[in-house]
Amino acid sequence: MISPASCIDREMSNPELEKFAERYAKAWCSQDPDSVAAFFAERGSISINNGPPAIGRAAIAKEAEAFMTTFPDMIVTMNKVARDEEGTKFHWTLTGTNTGPGGTGNKVRISGYELWKIDNGAGGSRATWTGKPDRVDEQGGESINDGLIAESKGHFDAADYERQLQENKRIDDSSKSRLHLRHEI
Repeated sequence: MISPASCIDREMSNPELEKFAERYAKAWCSQDPDSVAAFFAERGSISINNGPPAIGRAAIAKEAEAFMTTFPDMIVTMNKVARDEEGTKFHWTLTGTNTGPGGTGNKVRISGYELWKIDNGAGGSRATWTGKPDRVDEQGGESINDGLIAESKGHFDAADYERQLQENKRIDDSSKSRLHLRHEI
């Protein structure tokens, strides 16, 4: 299992943040859903394209497992991790072949990002990398979740994803037909 190892905190430097994000991307490539879930606070959540959040490590592992099953050869690369006015964004690219159960056999390459809020150890409150807590009235304190992802909101172009699943099949089928015709001539 890939571990978040040195968890991140409110004062994490950019190189530490990049190392955390690189380990997170590797966890997605590991085919071990629990490795992905380990990067999240116990009651952390992930949602994809404004869908309902998966809350808790077990639910997050199920979300990761769904992608890993759909794309057994999945590779997630970190494009960059950056802070802006919305918070910390982990930009990624997923490549893989849809060969899981009921898969089309098509290759997919999609890019997107996750908007992260990090558990700052203040009784479960959430803070962005800028250190602005959502609930400022809570007391600080040590937490085993300190520095882990409390909330991730993932975004990618779902229409492009669907297009690749369907269009690649037509392209592959027409290429095979042309190749078959060349061999018959």
